[in-house]
Amino acid sequence: MLIGIAIIVIGFTIMGMDNTLHGFGFMGLTLGPIVVLSGFLFEFYAIFYKTK
Repeated sequence: MLIGIAIIVIGFTIMGMDNTLHGFGFMGLTLGPIVVLSGFLFEFYAIFYKTK
């Protein structure tokens, strides 16, 4: 679960690093949200995974 939290934090950091006005560039609108979404999907997988 810590890996998922780290992925989410990295995604928000990528969104904050966008240099265009109000973050409307590629990093703020496309790359950052995709990374954050993948972090949340990783979290859901980590929560619902059942060990055998």
